[in-house]
Amino acid sequence: MHITPLTLTGNFVRLEPLSESHTPDFCRVGLDERIWRFMRYGMVLTENQMHQWVLSILEKQTKGNDLPFAVIHLESGRAVGATRYLNIQPDQRNLEIGGTWYGIDYQRTAVNTESKYLLLKHAFEVMDVIRVQIKTDVRNIASQRAIERLGAVKEGVMRKHMILPDGYIRDSVIYSIVNDEWERVKAGLEEKLNTHLIY
Repeated sequence: MHITPLTLTGNFVRLEPLSESHTPDFCRVGLDERIWRFMRYGMVLTENQMHQWVLSILEKQTKGNDLPFAVIHLESGRAVGATRYLNIQPDQRNLEIGGTWYGIDYQRTAVNTESKYLLLKHAFEVMDVIRVQIKTDVRNIASQRAIERLGAVKEGVMRKHMILPDGYIRDSVIYSIVNDEWERVKAGLEEKLNTHLIY
């Protein structure tokens, strides 16, 4: 399993290695409390906070088990969000997809569907993982529905899983896709993208 920066390109988005140069685009679309309400990082509402968020994610990458991407909207040519592989465990052949956010105007569009498709396809078909995990705040119903629309299986709830920056003790809903399910999930995502169903 190779953990090196890479670019993944589809018809709607390009996932490219995250860098500080993406910060201005992120500030155009990402300084909205609705994006960060259920995220584990706390609120990102100023340019300085966004810059610090990017630096913190890049620092995680240096530790070797996170691989972050900026999500580039091909039609506009701008970064409209971010996502990443995290908790990469080569010896166990599993990883997590998370830390995902998009500007409000790009939520429930092909941006998320194709971003997840590209990440999952690379994970299962190139990295040869056997399990991909996705988790979300139990309060974030919209995120849970989006994960379920991908075809992921709900495994359960991790109670009192993490303490957020505001002191809230969060329960996390855990989903997964395993390699035996990938062909089914892949076909469903390709149908959605080919028929322009929006998620």
